[in-house]
Amino acid sequence: MRKNLIASVAFLLASGTAVLAQSATDGKVKIGILNDQSGVYADFGGKSSVEAAQMAVEDFGGKVLDVPVEIVNADHQNKADIASNIARQWYDTEQVDAIMELTTSSVALAVQAIGKEKKKIDIVTGAATTDLTGKACSPYGFHWAYDTHALAVGTGGALVKQGGDSWFFLTADYAFGYSLEQQTSDYVKSSGGTVVGAVRHPLSSQDFSSFLLQAQSSGAKVIGLANAGLDTSNAIKQAAEFGITQGGQHLAALLFTLAEVHGLGLEAAQGLTLTEGYYWNRDDESRAFAKKFFTRTGKMPNMVHTGTYSAVTQYLKAVQKAGTDETEAVAKQLHEMPVDDVFGRGGTVGANGRMIHDMYLLQVKKPSESKEPWDYFNVLATIPGKEAYIDPAKSGCNLVK
Repeated sequence: MRKNLIASVAFLLASGTAVLAQSATDGKVKIGILNDQSGVYADFGGKSSVEAAQMAVEDFGGKVLDVPVEIVNADHQNKADIASNIARQWYDTEQVDAIMELTTSSVALAVQAIGKEKKKIDIVTGAATTDLTGKACSPYGFHWAYDTHALAVGTGGALVKQGGDSWFFLTADYAFGYSLEQQTSDYVKSSGGTVVGAVRHPLSSQDFSSFLLQAQSSGAKVIGLANAGLDTSNAIKQAAEFGITQGGQHLAALLFTLAEVHGLGLEAAQGLTLTEGYYWNRDDESRAFAKKFFTRTGKMPNMVHTGTYSAVTQYLKAVQKAGTDETEAVAKQLHEMPVDDVFGRGGTVGANGRMIHDMYLLQVKKPSESKEPWDYFNVLATIPGKEAYIDPAKSGCNLVK
């Protein structure tokens, strides 16, 4: 009798443990999308990234482990202190399990440091610096859509091959700009080119005239725009006013996406070479996703939007496979699971959290070449992930297990 009682208790305890393991720790799974929704990067990611995240939840079924999945969002205004305050509040009092998107490298670095401290997951799709998977890496931090090294290999490499072997950089004065300038400079030099100079500008600049005059007078064949969003668009518009490209110098938009091309227009953007991790008009699968996205947002997605969809989807798959939303278990699955979706086909995640996937070298079409709205790019080449990204073993990430 006693043996039967002990066996019954043991069975109930084991069953209870199993039920607990296959559940969320607080009865829900909550994901925060933290990005720029009103400033220079609002079109780059912004509210459209929030919609992409919501699409991912809906396509997953709205639940994981039989509990609801909730998306919350906030505008960090491109300020690391504001982002840090929001992240701490989300983690400490609002039961947010993971924070994603994180446009602006200074913001992403700050939030990833908080996640490391609090043992919470972040998945960056909007920021670029390789420090996220290098010296500032975290066992709970993941970098998903692109980084400055991939942009340097893609756009920088293409222009050097075309004879653009002398460069001058016009650089956004914060972590992202420094990283993009450094990565591209290193790649140009390793390919036999030279860097003749650089100038830094504040984020959200309105007047690029003095910076562009310095670039023009440098005599460099290529002026590398190590900035993004409206800063890049404004620099390109003002460069046209100075006749820079007419004078024989080439503008390299080192981080320029479909969203910015649309804002600038084909007439002004035609001929620019750029690198993205996704193009909506690539194939039937990408077109089908893009049309669903367009119905919700009125625009076609760039790599940040589709990368956010991928990141949310993969996170939910990891929670499902782990049987819990507990950080260590989910992070382990994120490191181990392959990525295979509309964004990251055949993707893998390195020990440093870098998701390695193919990138695409693109050239903006002439207006006469565009066959339909948003048909903006010719695909020049596919850049294999192993060529686009730094080998995780050589990234400078030294995680102590």
